[in-house]
Amino acid sequence: MNFAPPARLRLGVNIDHVATIRNARGGDHPDPVRAAEIVAAVGGDGITAHLREDRRHIRDADLRRIQDATDLPLNLEMAATEEMLQIALAHKPHAACIVPEKREEVTTEGGLDAAGMHNRLQPVVSRLTDAGIRVSLFIAPEERQLEAAIRLGAPVVEFHTGEYAHAEGEDVAVELKRVADIAALAAKNGIEPHAGHGLTYENVQPIAAIPQLAELNIGHYLVGEAVFVGLEAAVWRMRELMDAAR
Repeated sequence: MNFAPPARLRLGVNIDHVATIRNARGGDHPDPVRAAEIVAAVGGDGITAHLREDRRHIRDADLRRIQDATDLPLNLEMAATEEMLQIALAHKPHAACIVPEKREEVTTEGGLDAAGMHNRLQPVVSRLTDAGIRVSLFIAPEERQLEAAIRLGAPVVEFHTGEYAHAEGEDVAVELKRVADIAALAAKNGIEPHAGHGLTYENVQPIAAIPQLAELNIGHYLVGEAVFVGLEAAVWRMRELMDAAR
């Protein structure tokens, strides 16, 4: 059964790097909860937060505060570990996006190897699903990884757009087609396709124009722009570009 995307492409805002700035000096400012409230006020569709093993940005206590501060759905990015599974089960976010995680990486460097990690992922996906948490897998735009997500029973996949974002010249069109083709295949198989990583004002519209995509998750760029124009204006501008592309 085909997945029918919503009429309006959703924008999920990742607020991790508000917490990164806070943690650089310690203390409580700037507060990622305030960022979540601003995103809600300007019409954002969701909040994404990645609780990493080393707690480099979002802290455990931030999760409940974010959930209490707004009615927006929380998308918890997490590694497939028992520790993170227990945290997700305790907090019951709207969604849990399982991502690869290496302590030494600056940011998530690529998609999850869902195909190679099937046996490790299956119990995590099952326990999250049984708890009523919508599971998403953050994967490369590759048919092999999508097939693995289907076997795992994940209702959502988020395609890593880093290769597209960093491509130059003729490679831009090649990478864009990869994302478009795999999004169409996901929808054909009843999977809700999302996309994210490296998206900016300059490159978001071709991705946003892919009709099967239901949601984009964007964070670092928006927090960076917020330094100059404020978070409200940054989110509004991204929203305008996404709407214009559709």
